[in-house]
Amino acid sequence: MGAGALTKEVEPTNVERQRWLALTEKALAGASFEDRLVSHTDDAIRIEPLYDRAAGAEPLVRANPKLPWIVSQRIDDPDIGRAKAQALDDVAQGATGLSLVFEGAPNAFGYGLPRTAQALETVLDGIPLNRVQIRIDAHPWSRAVADWLVAFLSKRRSDPAKLNLSFGIDPAAIFAGTGRLRMSIEALQASMPQSLAHFFSLGVPGVLLEADGRVFHNAGATEAQELGTMLASAVSYLRMFEDARQPLVYAAPHIGFALSVDQDQFLSTAKVRALRRLWGRIQETCSIPASTANIHAETSFRMMTAADPETNILRTAIAGFAAAAGGADSISILPHTIAHGLPAPFARRVARNAQLIMANESHIDHVADPTYGSGAVEALTLGLCEAAWAEFQRIEAEGGVLASLQHGHIQARVKAASERRAEAYRSGERAIIGTTLYPLKSETSVETLAAERRPPFTDGVAVCEALFPVRIDQSIGAAP
Repeated sequence: MGAGALTKEVEPTNVERQRWLALTEKALAGASFEDRLVSHTDDAIRIEPLYDRAAGAEPLVRANPKLPWIVSQRIDDPDIGRAKAQALDDVAQGATGLSLVFEGAPNAFGYGLPRTAQALETVLDGIPLNRVQIRIDAHPWSRAVADWLVAFLSKRRSDPAKLNLSFGIDPAAIFAGTGRLRMSIEALQASMPQSLAHFFSLGVPGVLLEADGRVFHNAGATEAQELGTMLASAVSYLRMFEDARQPLVYAAPHIGFALSVDQDQFLSTAKVRALRRLWGRIQETCSIPASTANIHAETSFRMMTAADPETNILRTAIAGFAAAAGGADSISILPHTIAHGLPAPFARRVARNAQLIMANESHIDHVADPTYGSGAVEALTLGLCEAAWAEFQRIEAEGGVLASLQHGHIQARVKAASERRAEAYRSGERAIIGTTLYPLKSETSVETLAAERRPPFTDGVAVCEALFPVRIDQSIGAAP
């Protein structure tokens, strides 16, 4: 083939782009291309207005791409009787997973099941455990609850091989979310290997340790800060498995992840995909075959608003779609009234049905990686990977995730990011529909359940500055 023929094959793409740029320049009428059409994420990742198709990327899929993701409903009512009724109704109406949120959990938002074995057994009584994933949300007493769950399974004579469990043990998220650990960091690191060895001996499958990024997100972290902290947590758990004399190739599948997704659809999708790629990179660095990351996604609490709560239905629907398109293994949608108190049955049903429609009517799961090859999403995924890896290395240089938290390094970066974001909303650079843009002229009544908020966990030996969840509308003074 001659040079002329080669030129004819390459030129059309360049010509089309140059033509588009010329039309764009004319439409801008002298305005800056950078200022008007290029934007940046909170991590300063550049977002172009137009991308070519990505080449060389690999699909990123769920652990079991042939099945829909798990529709997980939060069970967080302090009233055990109501909580049991909620769990039975959720499963009867299509939920395939339950997230048990106990009091004191950073993501309980002031509520949560009583911290007793009776509460756990009552809620799970009548639940078909072989068909429903059971997640324990990370909280200060997760080790005791894990023992209660194992005892309950033994009492039910359930076959562990047929169960899908997540025990939600995450010291880093608890330390960050409560500012307390029940023992010193040194004592924790010394005792965890023995506890992990005990679980391995029981032969119970599922996620033992979970790197939970929701605590950091809801306190204001950027996407890369959330991902980087999760990586640092997961690596610290790999070290604990090593200390427990467990081969990493067998230990890695027992580490799971939980992250937040918000109304920024493409960024949230890229965040889930980036986590898969980053976890694969960590395992490659450890010279072990990569196991697929087990990712639980929950819609963002910080994006929820007190004013015009019905708009939260749209926000959570977009976030849930983004998680599904990104390949989350399980998804939990927060009810739209959560900013007002403990959600009532109607709000819980709306949250559950949003997922059921996406899975059973829209069939989002029928494509393993819907955004594979998209220039925009692949660029965001790569940008998040690079920024998150830099944050991970920063935390490692600070002595690891627990040491970094104890010295306030992670908190300082998260609070700085939160303040920058809040200032963007206060200045009008960003807007919240129904709150700062087109605010409602009058308040609407919101139905919630009668429940008393629980005080935060205050006991502990190791102490750090806590990262509490703060909604954006609260941080800018637009909500109580």
